[in-house]
Amino acid sequence: MKLLEGKTALITGGARGIGKAIAVKFASQGANVAFSDLNYDAVAEALENELRALGVKAKGYASDASSFEGSDKLIEDVMAEFGRIDVLVNNAGITRDNLLMRMTESDWDLVIKVNLKSVFNMTKAVQRVMLKQRSGSIINMSSVVGVGGNAGQSNYSASKAGLIGFTKSIAQELGSRSIRCNAIAPGFIETDMTAKLPDDVRKSWIEGIPLKRGGKPEDVADVSLFLASDLSSYVTGQVISVCGGMQM
Repeated sequence: MKLLEGKTALITGGARGIGKAIAVKFASQGANVAFSDLNYDAVAEALENELRALGVKAKGYASDASSFEGSDKLIEDVMAEFGRIDVLVNNAGITRDNLLMRMTESDWDLVIKVNLKSVFNMTKAVQRVMLKQRSGSIINMSSVVGVGGNAGQSNYSASKAGLIGFTKSIAQELGSRSIRCNAIAPGFIETDMTAKLPDDVRKSWIEGIPLKRGGKPEDVADVSLFLASDLSSYVTGQVISVCGGMQM
């Protein structure tokens, strides 16, 4: 039997990068998959078809996770289509990097809204479903810079650090109803976003990683699968770094 057979997962920011890798991994293990992105475009449609080809039910949604009302609506729509939500992956996120002296108020506010408030929105909306089910796994995508900080990323680091505190609090609040909440802290992962970095920046990052390579989205997806499945039934309130040893 596949690890997620009979379960339904919802992944925000799921059309690309890490979110897409998680969607494919979950579907390959038998989960029905709902995923959202800011826009439903050709990329989202292609992923929807790819997931269905794996023999599961799949649907993409255009939704802004940073909107409180939009998050409520997304949960309602997914429930109407799938009937249950067993796993929520809060993966939606953005960067607006700059030194504090050059960072604008709007860059601070937007990153906090998209990266942190969206997790509040989605978790608050999905908890009603999971409380009735008396089961569920919530996976929040943090970052190694949320653990150790990084110059030029004070807004991103703050949002990801706040997410860790939120994760631990929700694990304590909902644990008695068999709802688990954990965080993953990826390091340098090879995605479209990191591919745009200058070669010298990429090289300096990789030189600081004990495993001497960037991670793949699938590396994060594998840990997400563990946290989504019953293999981690006694794991909650934890932060698992997927970083090749760059954060110890």
